Amino acid sequence: MTKTLRIGFMGTPDFARIALEAIAQSGHEIVCVYSQPPRPKGRGHKTIPSPVHSFAADHNIAVF
Repeated sequence: MTKTLRIGFMGTPDFARIALEAIAQSGHEIVCVYSQPPRPKGRGHKTIPSPVHSFAADHNIAVF
């Protein structure tokens, strides 16, 4: 018998996204994600969310 965990995840860079994906695929409930706010990047200073923020938004997970 396995117990489903409710998880609050903290991370921002791409390697944290890999861990977040693994947790999501394991069947546990990801309640929310804490990540750095989107920062301006590149020539046009466009605001680009972090890899973790993008993953959470794509999977309807609350981001703080």
